Amino acid sequence: MAKNTKRFQELLKKVEDKKNYNISEAIDTVKTLASAKFDETVEIALKLNVDPRHADQMVRGSVVLPAGTGKKVRVAVIAKDAKADEAKAAGADLVGAEEIIEDVQKGIINFDVLIATPNLMGVLGKVARVLGPKGLMPNPKTGTVTMDVAQAVNNAKSGQVNFRVDKQGNIHAGLGKVSFSKEQLLENISTFIRAINKHKPAAAKGRYVKNAALSLTMSPSISLDTQEVMDLK
Repeated sequence: MAKNTKRFQELLKKVEDKKNYNISEAIDTVKTLASAKFDETVEIALKLNVDPRHADQMVRGSVVLPAGTGKKVRVAVIAKDAKADEAKAAGADLVGAEEIIEDVQKGIINFDVLIATPNLMGVLGKVARVLGPKGLMPNPKTGTVTMDVAQAVNNAKSGQVNFRVDKQGNIHAGLGKVSFSKEQLLENISTFIRAINKHKPAAAKGRYVKNAALSLTMSPSISLDTQEVMDLK
């Protein structure tokens, strides 16, 4: 939403300028900012005091949100034989190997999450340049390179969120829908923040979370109390 629109200006009046909200207050406030004709996503943005150019300061991982994301997730699995059968039984939307890779090479990507068994990671090299920039390349750190494909499919379907700090030290994620109850949002947000804190690199010095904010897809952002964020363990 353009920041100079009348609707955005009206929403801005509901957010106290220069106030750092506690998480509970921020959820109450963000729920009053819903203004779109669709069920907006509740988004968190964190600015971390890390330099991801150094491997020992990379913050990357995944977490399963207790209340899910509210989004239907299409899951593809690169697997063969018994593992392919396991993936199908677990509810994967797409299961195969070479045929999925051929589709990706043609620019056809019919999935939101890609899981692969370790023995087939080699064949994915052909499409790494396509999948990498889209954040779809399977990775052991996010649990998407695994022999336990059934668990990985279940995690993806039940609300797994992957996170990775960008070059500027930012992490951004959708943590549910504005239609969720306050309790569901509180549980999801707390679970996500705990995961970020758990992944704090030993090499990170000083204040780990510089800034944190909550917003909707089309709303102003609400600044969070970074001390409360860092205290969530």
